[in-house]
Amino acid sequence: MKFLHLTTLAGVALAVPAELSSRQTCSSPKLRKSWSKATAAEKTAYINAALCLVTKPSKLRVSTHTSLYDDFSYVHAALTRQIHSYAVFLPWHRYFVQVYENALRECGYTGTAMYWDWVADSAAPSRAAVWDPVLGFGGNGVNSGDNGPRKRVTDGPFKNLRPTYWNSDVQPHWLSRDWVPGDASSGRIEISGHEYTPAIMASINSETKYDDFRQRLENGPHAAVHGGVGDPLFFLHHTQVDRLWWLWQQQNPSARTMAYEGTRPLPDGLAGPPATLNDPLLMAGLASDGVVRDYMDVKGGKLCYTY
Repeated sequence: MKFLHLTTLAGVALAVPAELSSRQTCSSPKLRKSWSKATAAEKTAYINAALCLVTKPSKLRVSTHTSLYDDFSYVHAALTRQIHSYAVFLPWHRYFVQVYENALRECGYTGTAMYWDWVADSAAPSRAAVWDPVLGFGGNGVNSGDNGPRKRVTDGPFKNLRPTYWNSDVQPHWLSRDWVPGDASSGRIEISGHEYTPAIMASINSETKYDDFRQRLENGPHAAVHGGVGDPLFFLHHTQVDRLWWLWQQQNPSARTMAYEGTRPLPDGLAGPPATLNDPLLMAGLASDGVVRDYMDVKGGKLCYTY
């Protein structure tokens, strides 16, 4: 990585990467809040905008009778082999959350993406505010008899939601959710809370290299929440993942804001050459394709928010 010049902080000379020092910083970053700390009005506005996406026509038109809400599920599933298990995992999902936030604004939303701080709730995830039946996303699914083998969510504002896709296949179904149960005898907490405790996150945050941090976060807490919830509470979950990456970056901003390493996937999903900041962030028609370097800094490039 090239270095442009030295600046001083408390009398210590610090090398500033050229990629970082030459970037413009946004002047009024918007704050992304934890769901548990948002007001009732903020939660209601977010929920209403998310429901509004179901009424918006699909931009992709991959299948008939699909909505803008369905587009997000389809794109994530269609690109899964190119956006997971590689360096691009974190910046791609950072951009994806931003595209979702922009879509919410098309529905009149004036707030920002919010996150579920599952680290703070790891001791009792099933009691988290995100599951509230009025100001949340409803609770666990039940065997309703009308959703095939899947447990249907029967409370909350999304109880009548019928997603079109299961992965990238057209399989209309009621919104489903299946929490992994706990087991007191083995110390296993419901929704796999034992896999994303503060102690585990502290250990992951001790990693000093980007790809070591990325692999442990992706394969550990990120995967545990997806598997533990079942449906995943996708965007609140991935905004939390983005926040945790941001917190890691903030430990050493001059070195970590543009820190990026690992492997780039080939179009078939197999491992390719070393990753670079010029690698693409594919959006499959949902939005314009991006470039990694524009999504490394939440207050620079194409972004302007903070946590």
